[in-house]
Amino acid sequence: MSDASLQENTTPPVNRVEVVVLDDDQDFIQFLSDVLEDEGIFAVRTFTDPREMFAAFESKLPGILLLDMKMGEHQGDAVMGEVQARWPGICIIVVTGYPTLDDMRAKFQQNVFDYLPKPFSIEQLRATLTRAIESYGLGRSRQDILRERLGPRIRILRTERNWSLKDFAAETELSVSQLSSIERGAHLPSIESFLSICDALDQKPSDIFASIEF
Repeated sequence: MSDASLQENTTPPVNRVEVVVLDDDQDFIQFLSDVLEDEGIFAVRTFTDPREMFAAFESKLPGILLLDMKMGEHQGDAVMGEVQARWPGICIIVVTGYPTLDDMRAKFQQNVFDYLPKPFSIEQLRATLTRAIESYGLGRSRQDILRERLGPRIRILRTERNWSLKDFAAETELSVSQLSSIERGAHLPSIESFLSICDALDQKPSDIFASIEF
């Protein structure tokens, strides 16, 4: 395996990304833990027993779960199903010893982010984790994620009404420049401004948050 750094092609997140590794191979999880911890952008927890992992999830959830599908007495697909049912926001990356990806996908049809067949290189691990961080917005503040999701959603709701920004400003009593900045995701609206936007769009704040999965 290459010793290339995971950080070489990764924009470091603002906050450390929580990664959990579940595997019954102690040597393998120690290797992964050492590799990820050395990068300085991951906080890693490792488990060999899914029951211990489930108990740990009750107090703190990871952003990413690296899940081995062949763990002796524990069925990987059953573990994955329980994680998806109880904590659907976790990014699951399946790690497997199945001989081909087609074999693995044929057996495990659940919705997961990606698959890593053993043995995999650090380059493959790097690429998969980089895409997971970007896709799930991991390591960023909740304010950043909200700003990036809320603006485009407001713009969609406005355009569905065939309103120009000038029309929208008249309905909300906010300035065109302020609304434009919000829709671009450059700034978050104040509570008062957001309520004015919701009233103008005839939307409940909770419905808008739900529509952006926040």
